[in-house]
Amino acid sequence: MADSPVLVITALGDVTADLVLSELYGRGVPAVRLDPAADFPGPARMSAHVGAGPLTGDLMTATRHLDLSAVRSVYWRRPTPYGDPGQAETAEQRFGIEQSRTGYTGMLTVLPGALHVNHPIRNRAAEYKPAQLAAAVRLGLAVPDTLITNVAEDARTFAAEHGSVVYKPVHGVHLAGEDGRHRTIWVGAVDFDELDDSIAVCPHLFQACVPKIADIRLAAVGDCVFATRIDTEGDHLDWRQDQRLITCSPVPVPRGIRAAVRDYLQTFGLTFGAFDFALDSDGRWWFLECNPNGQWAFVNEPTAQAIAGALADILQKGAPHDS
Repeated sequence: MADSPVLVITALGDVTADLVLSELYGRGVPAVRLDPAADFPGPARMSAHVGAGPLTGDLMTATRHLDLSAVRSVYWRRPTPYGDPGQAETAEQRFGIEQSRTGYTGMLTVLPGALHVNHPIRNRAAEYKPAQLAAAVRLGLAVPDTLITNVAEDARTFAAEHGSVVYKPVHGVHLAGEDGRHRTIWVGAVDFDELDDSIAVCPHLFQACVPKIADIRLAAVGDCVFATRIDTEGDHLDWRQDQRLITCSPVPVPRGIRAAVRDYLQTFGLTFGAFDFALDSDGRWWFLECNPNGQWAFVNEPTAQAIAGALADILQKGAPHDS
């Protein structure tokens, strides 16, 4: 077990993964960093065998060799997407990309006996906003009144009832502009006059605006929770839009929130989750969303180090095995 590596799946430049890797290296735990779309099918070679026993095989890149049956745990972060959305692809290129995605990356999801933080299938299931909101309500968290619709009349009625309403995408997406740079649609206030039939193109998420005094980013690692209060300079609905304007400070987690977060992770089969709450003047925490693979390296340094340590603890221990 001491020589069994931790596999970290992410792109270069991922400072969040860097903190965890540094913690693992400092403990003497072997760790291998892979970025499947960047490594494969270029310099990488992979052979995996499934037969009478569990999967066995080898993965080799230009700089590393990995025994697939020896991996103790996998930290799924943010690998490079397969293919270049800004370039047209031939049918042959598309075929190769899809075979790499399901063959190479798919093989990494079934490593025998490995713990996944989080398994990518679990991450995908937990990304659906309707499922998040329904789970949060069921677990007793405060959730702003929400409408998901592509019916303009229903959106206008909802806005009229609540007065102050915000819009956010049902699913976060980066859009490539003509200059090749990616753009994000941030949370924004709804202008009643903009609620016309153009919203029929897809579902939109409208939410009653919480009169917040601050935001809270809570990182949950198993049973450990680390909450950070985020104060933003000026009037900004979405603190992520310009992180140069934020100030982060640790904040204690109420017992009820702690219990609900633990149950939320269990509901979706997650080991890690990055929860966003809005804090109002009465001290109430309003659940906004949970990113099962969210960022946390931007918070104050002691908290970030504590999160890295908690993740390293779990990855180092690996999956429980029957004796």
